[in-house]
Amino acid sequence: MTKDPELRYTPSGVPVARFTVAVNRPSAKSEANEVDFINIVAWRRLAEICGEYLKKGRPVSIEGRLQIRTYEKDGEKRVYAEVVADGMQMLGKKEASAPAEHKKTSEGNAQESETAPGDEIPF
Repeated sequence: MTKDPELRYTPSGVPVARFTVAVNRPSAKSEANEVDFINIVAWRRLAEICGEYLKKGRPVSIEGRLQIRTYEKDGEKRVYAEVVADGMQMLGKKEASAPAEHKKTSEGNAQESETAPGDEIPF
């Protein structure tokens, strides 16, 4: 997490959270890692959960789909890419009050589920 999520509401009252995650990857050119910054958007209950529990610096895993939009500004065509989150899992140390994993149900609401102690991500 590069900063705390920004939680807002649409005019019709639907919650939406926007934030950016930084992903390190090895560089073929040097020993230092390169960093990619990925824009994330979450909607409805998942947005509220992200706004409440995610904080700058916290490791997080996001599951979703890539959305690419084009628009024109000042006569220039621009491209904006973001991941529309369907699920979120907080990584690292568990906080007592924070649910461990959130997945969107078919109705579009986030569903909370705890992972068993000792369960680790296999990568």
